[in-house]
Amino acid sequence: MIAATAIAALALAATTPATITDCDRLAAHPSDPDRVAPGVAQPQVDLARAIPACQAAVAADPANPRLNYQLARTLGYAGRGAEAGPYRDAAVKADYPQALFVVGFITLFGLNAVPADPCRAADLIRRSALKGRLAGQLGFPAYALAGRFKGCPTPIVKSEMQAFVEAAAKTVGTDYFQGLLVESLRRELAALPD
Repeated sequence: MIAATAIAALALAATTPATITDCDRLAAHPSDPDRVAPGVAQPQVDLARAIPACQAAVAADPANPRLNYQLARTLGYAGRGAEAGPYRDAAVKADYPQALFVVGFITLFGLNAVPADPCRAADLIRRSALKGRLAGQLGFPAYALAGRFKGCPTPIVKSEMQAFVEAAAKTVGTDYFQGLLVESLRRELAALPD
């Protein structure tokens, strides 16, 4: 009986739509595949409204990785990168795909009060790719091929990177530049020894 109740609860959770908050409306990233509201490009984010909305949303639902990511996003855009850290960390700890990629990217380049650490970046960007995040599926092979992860313990495996690129190819649609990157990565990976 307990197992049946647990299964029913999981099924209900999987079919119950996420509550859309003002934080979602004001700070969802356009490329976040798990956003629940239309995305807002960085220049259009109204930080004066988005930051308090996201602070309130996280206070009401502190374990929600999407809301933690969005609060970190707004704080980062406001130049408050150090303050964004705990919210980034919460979203990463929850394996939120958008946070894995973004935190990996800013960690790779040492942006927004985050120290550069290419090995941590490699792990995060690869994890985002494993979670199906398009930016990770293309970014991980591109950065690996550029040598940015040289000497890091994260596995750099040709067949895995090819699988990332092929998965990405199925989702890029008609975007010219993404398609161009897919073709370039295919060629570079094919030229690597097995």
